Amino acid sequence: MGETSTTRDEPTAIRPARVGSRAIAWSVGLVVALVAVVIASAALGPVGIEYPVVAMVLLDALPRLSFSVPDTAATIVMKIRLPRIALAAIVGFALGAAGTVMQGFFRNPMADPSIIGVSTGAATGAVAWIVVPVVIPFGLGLQGAAFAGALIAAFGVYLIATERGRTPVATLLLAGVAVQTFLGAVISYLLINSGESLERVTYWLMGHLHNASWGDVTTTFPLALVVFLVLLAYTRDLNVLLLGENEAHSLGIEVERSKRVLLALSSVLTAAAVAVSGVIGFVGLIVPHVMRLLVGPDHRILLPTSALAGSVFLVAADTLARSGPAELPVGIVTAAVGAPFFLYLLRRREVRAL
Repeated sequence: MGETSTTRDEPTAIRPARVGSRAIAWSVGLVVALVAVVIASAALGPVGIEYPVVAMVLLDALPRLSFSVPDTAATIVMKIRLPRIALAAIVGFALGAAGTVMQGFFRNPMADPSIIGVSTGAATGAVAWIVVPVVIPFGLGLQGAAFAGALIAAFGVYLIATERGRTPVATLLLAGVAVQTFLGAVISYLLINSGESLERVTYWLMGHLHNASWGDVTTTFPLALVVFLVLLAYTRDLNVLLLGENEAHSLGIEVERSKRVLLALSSVLTAAAVAVSGVIGFVGLIVPHVMRLLVGPDHRILLPTSALAGSVFLVAADTLARSGPAELPVGIVTAAVGAPFFLYLLRRREVRAL
C-alpha cells in the first residue's frame, strides 16, 4: 500500500477506545475554554462585573445551588448578556459542525456551510420578508422566512444536481454556485427597492446577535442538539467517504443514502443558525481547519471538537464586537479575524486536499 493510501486509511484505522479517549479529552478541554470565555464575556460591558460574581450568578441559576448575589448583577447577566452569549455559543456550535460535515462531504477544504446556497437562501428569505413583509404561519416572522429560504435553496440545489437517484458531488457544487449567484441577484434587486429598510437589511446581512432572546435560545438549541447527535452517528460514513465513493460502496456504505442524510442534516443545522443570527462567515470554514490541524482528520473526534471550538470562537468574536466604542455586527469581526488567519494557513501550506 502506498504512502497516500496509508494516510487516507488512518481515520478509520485508529482503535475505537483510543478515539473515544481523545474525543473526550479534547471535548473536556474545549468545554473548559467555553466556560472561561462565557464568564469573561458576561463580565464585560458598559457595566463591568467581577468574574467571581459572574460565576456565582451562573451557579445560582443551576438547580439545588444557591449563592448570595447582587440583584443588579444577576439581572444584567441573566436577562441581558447571557441570552446573547448562549445564542452565540449555539450558532458557533452549529456552524462549526456543519462546516466539518460539508468539508468531509465535498472532500474539499474550501467548503463551508454556505456552499450549496443555504446561507444565501436564508438571506433571500429574510431580505424579502423585510422589504416585502408577508405573513408567515405560526407567527415565525423574519426567522421563519430565513429558515424556509435556506431549506428551499438547499432542496432546490439537491433536485437540480440529482439524476436517476445519484447526486454527483461535482454537480452539486456547481449547482450550489449557480443558485448562490441567482439568489445574489435577487438580493441585490431587493436591496435597490428596500427604501427605508436598507439599514435593517444591511445589518442583518452582516450577521448580528444584538437582538438575541431566551426564546431564540430555546428554539434553536433543541434542534441543533438533535441534528448534531444524528450527525455523530454518521462520522464513520464521513471517514469512509474520504476514500472516494467507489471505495466507500465496496466497504458497505450506502453512499447515496448517506450523502442525502448528511446534506439534509447539515443544511438544517446551517439554516437554524443563520435564521437567528444572519449571515456569519468564516466560522464554518476556519474552525474545522484549525481543529483538523490539532486533532487530525478522524471525524469521530473532529466533528464534536469543531462544534465546541465554533462555540468558543463565536462567543469570543461577539464579545469583541460589542466591546468597542460602537458595537459592530459580529460577522465583521469573524471575517476580519478569519480571513487573515486563513491566508496565513495558505501561506504556511497548512490547507491541503482532504
